[in-house]
Formats: sequence, structure tokens, C-alpha cells
Amino acid sequence: MDPKIRWGILGTGNIARSFAEGLRALPDAEVIAVGSRSITSANAFANRFNVPHRHASYQTLVKDPEVDVIYIATPHPLHKENCLLCLEAGKAVLCEKPFTLNAAEAIEVIDAARTHRLFLMEAMWTRFLPAMVKVRELLAAGTIGELRMITADFGFRAPFDPSHRLFSPELGGGALLDVGIYPLSLTSMLLGAPSSIVSMAHLGETGVDEQSAVILGYPEGQLALLYAATRTQTPIEATLMGTEGSIKIHTPMYKPTQLTLSVTRESMPTALPLPIALKSLGKSLGLADFWRRYVAQKRTTLNLPFTGNGYNYEAAEVMQCLRDGKIESEIMPLDETLSIMKTMDAIRAQWGLQYPTEGKAPL
Repeated sequence: MDPKIRWGILGTGNIARSFAEGLRALPDAEVIAVGSRSITSANAFANRFNVPHRHASYQTLVKDPEVDVIYIATPHPLHKENCLLCLEAGKAVLCEKPFTLNAAEAIEVIDAARTHRLFLMEAMWTRFLPAMVKVRELLAAGTIGELRMITADFGFRAPFDPSHRLFSPELGGGALLDVGIYPLSLTSMLLGAPSSIVSMAHLGETGVDEQSAVILGYPEGQLALLYAATRTQTPIEATLMGTEGSIKIHTPMYKPTQLTLSVTRESMPTALPLPIALKSLGKSLGLADFWRRYVAQKRTTLNLPFTGNGYNYEAAEVMQCLRDGKIESEIMPLDETLSIMKTMDAIRAQWGLQYPTEGKAPL
């Protein structure tokens, strides 16, 4: 077995605990250190996950010589400064999504990583799960023909609390950055950057988006219809529609274990001109039977469970990249992370939503 990759975790909240739990599924990973703004919080986290090094500040964590890579699990507005702190200390970084508050901040962080020749990746864990790997394989094989449309959503109803990060403008609250990024990242993975964006949002009492709908258009006519919400429960699923079928990503689409593949195109005699083929089949089957065969969908359900809690897959990607000497992932590349941030900036600009902690206006 390769020597263990030693992780430091910056932050001790819920997402940090989930990530530490995920690392337990990887025998070649070890949480060696944790950093918090208080020794009490660091000790509580370290005791729970048997972490030997406890740091009462982020500054001492990034200087820990035994740490190979740091996972950043702090609130959205802190991602930029935390990433820069780690990179300037010579540490590889996996930063929780959203990568930063806006594209201007993302550029600053990406430039720093490339200048220092250090690994950096956005923690879009969904992209590495077995079901999403299978989605990419099915599309690459042309199983549903050309992908033309996508629908995807992620919404839940949270109790209103103006001090909670979901509703706080100072903490980058709202549905878009918290859960809307999942449908956006899925669409980016499959179709790339949009050429046009139309969106609408309901901004709640605190001024952040509580629900929204976005339509993305692409140069060759593809469309994506996406929803996000923090005050409305949605199905939390996605459907990928192609010229010859569709793929349904079952709920919850951010950590799916099941796909339904529907192929709508039956075999037909392509050597004959279509009118002759229709006439021939119409005589032999009866026209009604022909159309039933041609239009009927052949559905296959694929069960794709994952091990651990799912966070281990993105961690395994980071560790493989580090062992291979890579400074970014081919599956979640930095240019795509920046593209997604630009898309979210453009969406927020349509709503007139800017966070008070942003150093620059959205691009």
C-alpha cells in the first residue's frame, strides 16, 4: 500500500465532520490534524475522530509539517482567505463548494495555486460517485444519442432563521450557492459553459434567494432548466434527455445510487428510405403496432451504491492526483470551477443580489 496521505481539516462544523467520517473508508488516508478558532472546538473534533494534532488557529494548522493536504470546511465568505493561507504555506487544498463567493475571488485563488504549483480542487463530491461515473460512461457511449435537454433541482424547506447561514447575506446565504450549485455543476459537467442565461428568484426577508429557476442556453441549442430552494421542498432529481432516450438520476441527485435508462429508439431497417421502411413495416405489423414498438421506451434501472458516506470518493481523487504529481483534477478542473462561478455571478446579477462581504462586484 502507498504511504498514507495525511489530511488536515480546517473548520469543525457539520461538513468537516462528514468529510472526516468519509476518510475512514480509505485505508491510505489519515486525518493527522484539525484547526479551529478555539482549542475547545479543535479538541472536541479531534477526540471524536482520533486526530493527534489539535490547533487553536488556522495559522498554526497550515504550518503543521506533517500535513500533506488541507480540506477547507468553513463558511462561504472565508473560502478565499483560507485557501490563500494554505497555499502560501505550501499546502495542497480541497476547498468545499461553493469555491468562493464570486469569480473574482476564484481567479485570485486559482492564480495562487498555479503560481505555487500546488494542487487545488473544488469539493464537488457528487461528481466522483459511482452513479455519476456511470452517467458519463453512458453519455460517452452515445446510449441516449445526443444530449439535448437537462432538468435538475435541489430544494428543501428550512425553518426561517435570519441568523442562520442559509439566510444571512453576510455568510453568503441563499439557495444558489448552497444547493443550486449542484444542478449547475451537473449541467456544466455535461454541457459546459452556457451562452445565455435567463433566471428569476424570490428574495426573502433577509435579501437572499429563497427559491429560483434558471434556464441555460447553449450554442448548439441545448437547454437546461434548473431549480433551487431553501424554503420549498423539491424532488431533488435530474433528467438528461437525448435524441434517442433519457437518463433519470434518482433522488437525492446530489448523492444518487440509482439511475433509470430509457431508450426510446427501436431498431428499424435503416438501409431503406424512411417512407419505404414505414410502408413495409406498416404492412407487416399494422401501423399502430409499428408506432407502439417505435415509441415505446425500454427502461433499465441501474443500482449503483457507494461505499462509506460518499465523501471518500472525492478524497480518493485528490490523493491519486497528489501521488501522480498533478496540481489539478481532470474530473473537476479549475477552469471549470471558474466557469461555474462566472455563471453564478451572472445569475445573481440578474437578481441584483450581492453579498456585503464581497470585495468586488460580481463579474
